[in-house]
Amino acid sequence: MTIKLNTDEHSKQSNISKIKSFRKQNRPTSELVDGVLKGDISALAMAITIIESRIDKHRVPSQEIIAKCLPHSGKSIRIGITGVPGVGKSTFIESFGSTLTSMGKKVAVLAVDPTSSISKGSILGDKTRMQELVRDPNAFIRPSPAGSSLGGVARKTRETILLCEAAGYNIILIETVGVGQSETAVHGMVDFFLLLKLAGAGDELQGIKRGIVEMADIIVINKADGENLKQAKLAKVEFSRALHLYPPKKNGWIPKVLSCSASENTGIVEIWEVIQAFVEESKNNDHFFSARKEQNKYWLLQSIDDLLKQEFYQNEKVKSLLVRMTKEVVEGKISPFTAAEELLKLSKTP
Repeated sequence: MTIKLNTDEHSKQSNISKIKSFRKQNRPTSELVDGVLKGDISALAMAITIIESRIDKHRVPSQEIIAKCLPHSGKSIRIGITGVPGVGKSTFIESFGSTLTSMGKKVAVLAVDPTSSISKGSILGDKTRMQELVRDPNAFIRPSPAGSSLGGVARKTRETILLCEAAGYNIILIETVGVGQSETAVHGMVDFFLLLKLAGAGDELQGIKRGIVEMADIIVINKADGENLKQAKLAKVEFSRALHLYPPKKNGWIPKVLSCSASENTGIVEIWEVIQAFVEESKNNDHFFSARKEQNKYWLLQSIDDLLKQEFYQNEKVKSLLVRMTKEVVEGKISPFTAAEELLKLSKTP
């Protein structure tokens, strides 16, 4: 690859910028890994970009990066944070993350933004919403598009967790888009699952019915301040009562219900204390480590699904037949199941 440089005197600075940009984008894999292990944020960001990429030339480098970072991962607490849009996830994460960094923790925030089904674009505005945390030297914020993934997680969130751990971040916060899809995708990759709720939004009883409550290790009533404080206290009581209706968790943990005000930074320390108690209890009864093994197993199965899907659509025979099959399905000449079966058979032929 060549860089086209401007020759006039006034463009020297522009040429220098182009060269620096080219070198940054084409750093050797070994150099990127060394940078990640040293906590270099630019190296970490570039490594994540490579593993998120769908470009064929990045496939081998991404595998090398993951393989070399894997032995240095696993030494963190992975926390999933979910809740409906408008519950204040970004404000909560900024307050929570800042509290943790003030305690000497290194915090990585993996914020997943919803992807438009029409334009296929994402705003990726979490850094804008976390203006204080983004300037914190002990925090790293990485917004990624959810794409077509269910559960509001990016396609490579698991690998990103691994890289952040290798870079020395001991608290990993995963913010989902909170759209009510299969949140088990998040639950299957974290140690602790935090559900944010609002009081007075008319969803107290509806929220109790949702399966997501059963997965939560803690329910936090956010925006418990001002005129909303009384309603927050009532919601806390309602959810506490409702949790008794659910079967006990396998690890013996009894989910807690707390309230906080992320904007006023109240109740945040108490939430961290509950998380610490959960981790300590889970490690004492070995559930923490057995859950991590299950996460790795799920990661394997998901990776197999991704690779099979990728190979299917990259198959040249499938590509040529897919257009015709799609047209016939649209016109009602053939059933989607029959078309899919024929395409799968074709992909298996040598």
